[in-house]
Amino acid sequence: MTAFRFDEMTWPEIAALPRDTPLFLSLGNVEYAFLPTELQIPQTIGLLPAIPFGWPGSGLDVPAQIFEAVVRNLVSNLLEDGFTNIHVLVPQGVHLDRDIPQLPLPGSFPRLPGFSAQDSGKVLIAPIGHTEQHGYHAPLCTDTLIIEAIGQGTAQAVPGQAVCLPVFPYGVSTHRRSFPGTFNVGGRAFEDFWLAVVDTLVMCGFRRFYLMSGHGGNSSFLVNVVKYAGEKYPHIFCATAFLYLSGPQGVAALEAKRQSGTGGMGHACELETSLVLHLRPDLVHLEQAVDETDFISTPSYYMDWIEGGTLTANPPWEDDTRTGAYGAGSLGTAEKGKYWLDAAIAEKSRPRGEIQEQYRRRSERG
Repeated sequence: MTAFRFDEMTWPEIAALPRDTPLFLSLGNVEYAFLPTELQIPQTIGLLPAIPFGWPGSGLDVPAQIFEAVVRNLVSNLLEDGFTNIHVLVPQGVHLDRDIPQLPLPGSFPRLPGFSAQDSGKVLIAPIGHTEQHGYHAPLCTDTLIIEAIGQGTAQAVPGQAVCLPVFPYGVSTHRRSFPGTFNVGGRAFEDFWLAVVDTLVMCGFRRFYLMSGHGGNSSFLVNVVKYAGEKYPHIFCATAFLYLSGPQGVAALEAKRQSGTGGMGHACELETSLVLHLRPDLVHLEQAVDETDFISTPSYYMDWIEGGTLTANPPWEDDTRTGAYGAGSLGTAEKGKYWLDAAIAEKSRPRGEIQEQYRRRSERG
C-alpha cells in the first residue's frame, strides 16, 4: 500500500484523482499500517491533513457538537467534490455522530502534551492555516506551511515567553466550489470551534492569546472570535492580526525585495510562492506557474497583499482568475522566501510582547 498526502498536491492533480480513491481524515497523526485488513484497501490511498485537537481525549477538547460540525463540513466538502470513499479515523472509545463515516482504530492516538502552570503565564500562539488551491504550481498546504513556520518561529524567538499550538490546517473559503481540493469549515462552525478552544484554554489558566492566520479567508471570522472572547472573558487579552507582513515593518520588507507591481501579491503569488520555495521547494512546480494580475480593479477595490480601497466585497474568484492564482507566482524565489519569513517572524514577535504588556497593564488597572 502506498499513500499520498492530499494537501501536498495541486488542485489540478486533485481534479484528476479517481473519485473512488480512499481518503482518510485522522484525529491526530496515526500509523496507517494499523488500518483493518477487512477494508480491502487498494494500492493507493490519500491522507488528508490530520485534525490536531478538539476531540475527547485530545488534550484540548471542545464540546462534541462543535467538533462534529467541523468534521461534518470537511466530509461534506469531499462528497460535494465527488469523492465516495471517505473515512474519519477515530480512537477507540470516541464516537462521532452516525452520519459521519468513521473508522475506530486500536491503540491510543497522539494527544497534546499537558500544559504546566508555568505555561499558562505565557502568550498562547495559535497558528491557523488552511487547505485550499494555490494555482497550478503550489500545494494545497501553502497557507498551513507558512503560518506554522511563522508561529513556531515566533515562539522560538522568545523562549520562555510563548507557547505554540500545533498548526490547525482547516479554515474558511467561501470560494470553495471554484477549484477542487479547497475546503471550507464554514464561518459559523469556525467561530464556534475557536471560541470553544479559547474556553478550554482559559479553564487551563491561559490569559494571553495570539490567533495567527495564514489564510485571508479566516481573518474576518477570527476578528469575531476575538470580540466574543473579549466580551465573555474580560480578564483575558485575546488578539489577532491580518495575515503577516501587513504592518509598517512588514510592508517595508515586502517592498525591499518584491519585483511585481500592484496585483502581483495576492494568492499563489510572488510572496507565497517564495515562502514555500524556502520551506518545501519539493512541493512547488514553478514551471507551471501562471501569472494572473488582471483583477477587475477600481480605486476603492483591488487586489494586492494588503487589500486596497474602502470597499469590502466577495465576488466569484472565476471573475478574476482562470488558474486560481492572484499575482505573479513565477517571480518567487527561495532567497526572497527566507528573507520574508525572517521578517514575518520579527513582525509577529513585536505584537506578542504587546499582548503581554496589555494584559499586565490592564490587570494592574483592575
